[in-house]
Amino acid sequence: MEFGVGYFPTHDAARPGEVARRVEERGQDALFFAEHTHIPASRESQWDGGPGLPRKYWHTYDLFVALTDAAAATSRLRVGSGVCLVVERDPIITAKEVASVDHLSGGRLELGVGAGWNREEMANHGTDPRTRMRLFGERMRAMQAIWTSEEASFAGEFVNFERIWSWPKPAQKPWPPVLVGGYGPTVFDRVLAWGDGWFPNYNDQDLLARIAELRDKATRPLQIQVLGVPADPQALEQLEAAGVHRASTWLPSGPWSVIEQELEEWERAIGEFGRR
Repeated sequence: MEFGVGYFPTHDAARPGEVARRVEERGQDALFFAEHTHIPASRESQWDGGPGLPRKYWHTYDLFVALTDAAAATSRLRVGSGVCLVVERDPIITAKEVASVDHLSGGRLELGVGAGWNREEMANHGTDPRTRMRLFGERMRAMQAIWTSEEASFAGEFVNFERIWSWPKPAQKPWPPVLVGGYGPTVFDRVLAWGDGWFPNYNDQDLLARIAELRDKATRPLQIQVLGVPADPQALEQLEAAGVHRASTWLPSGPWSVIEQELEEWERAIGEFGRR
């Protein structure tokens, strides 16, 4: 099993490239950046983490700018989105950004994707929360057409274009791994329809059972990665036994001295897991 970390790349904390370079030097396999274009100052959408939303949610750099900085600072590390909010993005522009980062990094991008939880945020982008999942699927299939066709076309309910040229194509074929985030009752529909894998946040209640359920439903190989894993050797053992490809933990946003403390705890858990 591989190991990685997630990070909110805020403008007032350690730079994305610095974090990437340091976690690569310390042997991590991947680094994932969170994305929020903004946070509405007034909202009704509830955050699962509690009543107060941390300020890092509205202080992040642009996702693909941060990924470019991380890719340029490293040579081996896989860099990815945890997750890219596709329902808030133009698919033609996003396809270009994904392909560009993957090409410039030599094929090291992993594309975690999701619809998000903040309905006011997506509404500010013109997305109707009631139809966001249909929109999500169309935008993903449209991007996959752009990545694989010299002259791409797409006709759908929400996305329509005819005969477009868009280069570069991704270095990874047919595209960077598309890891579908989310934990809701319909997430497996999206994974099985157009995803390359499932990318849930850690849940110690029924995650292992749901992984087994997905394996039973799949008719092709699917990669499972888990984000937000606690620094607990027993949790790592359980995930490995379930066939998880990579376990990643969240690091705090702040100066490197703050990040390093949490990273060292994660490394100790990995070390203890490796000795069992």
